Amino acid sequence: MLELKKKSSFRKRWEKEIKAFLNHKIGMIGLFGVIFLVIVAILAPVIAEPVSGYGNYEDKLLKPSSEHLFGTDDMGLDLFSQVVWGTRSSIKVGIIAVILALAIGVPIGLISGYYGGIFDTIGMGITDIFLTIPMLPLMIIIAAIAESNSINMVAFIIGIFSWPSIARITKSSTLKVCGMQYIEAAKCLGIKTKSILLKHVLLNASTPVFINLTIVMASSIVTESSISFLGLGDPLTHSWGKILHNAYQSGAFGTAWWYSLFPSLAIIFFVISFNFLSMGVRDALNPRISRE
Repeated sequence: MLELKKKSSFRKRWEKEIKAFLNHKIGMIGLFGVIFLVIVAILAPVIAEPVSGYGNYEDKLLKPSSEHLFGTDDMGLDLFSQVVWGTRSSIKVGIIAVILALAIGVPIGLISGYYGGIFDTIGMGITDIFLTIPMLPLMIIIAAIAESNSINMVAFIIGIFSWPSIARITKSSTLKVCGMQYIEAAKCLGIKTKSILLKHVLLNASTPVFINLTIVMASSIVTESSISFLGLGDPLTHSWGKILHNAYQSGAFGTAWWYSLFPSLAIIFFVISFNFLSMGVRDALNPRISRE
C-alpha cells in the first residue's frame, strides 16, 4: 500500500510539473526550437543535398536566391546545404559532450556528496582545479597538438572539460537529498548503499543536473564553433564554425554578408533554443519559482 501511494504521489508530481512546463511560454519556444533542430539534423539528406568537396567556380559568392537560398561560398558550394548538414554535426558534438560530462561529473559529485571526507576532498579538489584553468585556451592547445582533429575528437575534448559544473551541481543536490529523512530510514532498514545511491539519491538529485545539461549542450556548440573558426576543427565535416572560418580565410567575411550571416544565425538559434528550454525546465521543476 505504501509503495502504491509513493508511485501515485510521484506520478501526480510529474503531471503537475509537465503541465507547468507546457504553460511556460519561453520553455515551449525553446522546446520547439530544439525539436526543429533535431528534425533538420535527422532529415538533412532529404532537406539538402550532400556538400561535395568542389563547387562550380561560376557560382562563386552568389547572393541568396531561389536556386541557392543562403547563397554560395567562395568555392561555389551551396551554403544552405552546409548549414543544414552543420546542424547534424552540432547536435552530434553536443550529445557526445553531454554523455562525457555525465559519465565523469555525476559519479564524482555523487560520491563526494554522499561519502564526504577524503572522497569529497579529492573529488572536489580535482573539480576546482579544472574550474580554475582557462578551458577554452587549453582546449585550443589540445586540439592543435592532437594527432586527429575529427569531429569526434573535438567533441571528446569539449566533453572532457564540461564535467566540472555537472560534478558540483550533483554534489550540491546529493547533500540536499542526503539530509532527507527517507535516506536515513533507508540506511536503518539495511538497504545496500548502491541501491540508496542509484534509486533514492541520484533519482531525486537529477533535476538540477538535467537542467545544467541543456546549458552544456548550448555551450558545446559555441566552443566547437570557436575551435573550428580557428581552423582546428574537422576539415572533412561541415560545421557552422568551419563555414565562418572559410569566410574569414577567403576574405569574404565583410563583403559577402550572407557567407557569415546564416551560420551565425544558426549558432544563435541553437544556443537560444537550449537556453530557453533550460529556463522552462528549471521553472517547472522548481516550485519556489513563480510561474506565469
